Amino acid sequence: MATYACKQCGMAVNASCAKCDLPLEDGVLTLDDGTQVQISSCPECEGKIKSPQCCGADMSCSV
Repeated sequence: MATYACKQCGMAVNASCAKCDLPLEDGVLTLDDGTQVQISSCPECEGKIKSPQCCGADMSCSV
């Protein structure tokens, strides 16, 4: 399961899809203007959310 951790305080969360009960995968979404946003996505239903935040910054995930 993907574990997202805050680099500042050490808080961590495990993320899974409530619909499919599968671990979310870390990824990047490129917007039309070229900006990249870190996302978490379900490999089954392909739902996407912005990755969790803590201490005002995106939490990182190493899969």
